[in-house]
Amino acid sequence: MAKSNQDRKLKHLFDGGDWNVYQPNILNLGVGAPGTDLLSSNCDSFRKATDHCLEREKRDNQSLIFQYGPTSGTFEVRREISTYFTEMFESPVNCEDLMITTGATQGLHLLLSTMIDLQGFVFVDEYSYMIALDSIKHFNSLTIVPVKLNDDGVDLNDLEEQVSKRRFSSEKKEFWGMYYTIPTYHNPTGILFSPEVCRGIVQLARKFDFLVVCDDVYNILHYGEKPTHSRLMSYDDRKDADFAGHVISNGSFSKILGPGVRLGWLEVPARLKPILDGCGFANSGGCFNNYTSGIVESLFELKLAQKQIAVFYEAYKERMLATTQVLRDELPQCCKLVSPTGGYFIWVRIPDCLDSREFLKYCLEHQKIYFIAGPRFSVDGQSGKQFFRLSIAFYPKEKLVDGARRLCQTLKDYIVTQKIPQGVS
Repeated sequence: MAKSNQDRKLKHLFDGGDWNVYQPNILNLGVGAPGTDLLSSNCDSFRKATDHCLEREKRDNQSLIFQYGPTSGTFEVRREISTYFTEMFESPVNCEDLMITTGATQGLHLLLSTMIDLQGFVFVDEYSYMIALDSIKHFNSLTIVPVKLNDDGVDLNDLEEQVSKRRFSSEKKEFWGMYYTIPTYHNPTGILFSPEVCRGIVQLARKFDFLVVCDDVYNILHYGEKPTHSRLMSYDDRKDADFAGHVISNGSFSKILGPGVRLGWLEVPARLKPILDGCGFANSGGCFNNYTSGIVESLFELKLAQKQIAVFYEAYKERMLATTQVLRDELPQCCKLVSPTGGYFIWVRIPDCLDSREFLKYCLEHQKIYFIAGPRFSVDGQSGKQFFRLSIAFYPKEKLVDGARRLCQTLKDYIVTQKIPQGVS
């Protein structure tokens, strides 16, 4: 056991390991983050926004940006966020429903600690965002229940069966259970949940009184025709006779402005908002990111955020379309690809007799290409060996295209070593 901590002087989250994304001889297709080429313009735009914000603070606001902020965040920053996303979603995002967070992971952690009976249940898609699963597992008295995932979203029959046999009456928290999902350009599968599935989720949540938490971090990243529905929360319509508020949207700027900004928000129904505003975590420190949210407010006022998000969007679109085209053309016939219509990720299926973890080892050895094998996205850490996930976010199009071609050829070579005919599925 070490007797002291080692200061490794790391510069970023991916530093210090064997597959550092900034090493030129490595292609790390596992990382779900924007690359340096996209982040570089933030230095100039954030400098302008900071000057704009701090001049106003000094002149008009008694420098209150450096004070404990209101628990939900200032009205001004919530107004800017609600105005922008109301336009992008083409459905109302109400300023009064928002609470500023430091990102989607913190938002999920806050909801787990305040909304759910700690002897309760969290239902998740059979393949889901791996860090969310890690976060949920830290609440070790909660039981995590995987639910079958279809090509158009969660299997409603399986979800109903799983929740109906576990429901109980909680005397300690608002909800006995939660369904956590990423309904728009799902991580890791890229699925866009259909309107029928979204309606069904809301109906089940109302029937069995469980909370639905949507990780809504990819919603505006659509690369084909804009979907008729932007988010599951719009199906929990407050005009419905049986509306009570069962859906929370968990948003973040990490994918569209930069992870280091550490800014996100929760969109919360009226009956649940006081629970968050009144929790000790919020009351102790006030707004979770008061300073940076003020800078981002100026970023939107000066139209710099809108410009930056548009740059990210066009880059992601170009990268996704180019990468999926290569995969459609060059993957072995025995493999399956459903091209996502938005988001960050591509989910590849290989023959069931193979193991993506073993192929990863082969790929690392022969091409220095890294991806994330399917079992990392499952609750038990073993299911999903026939899948792997690729990310299009970090590298420029040319590097992704070259990497996709090399990956496809390496997969063909690997299949030959395993003596699997290319026509086998």
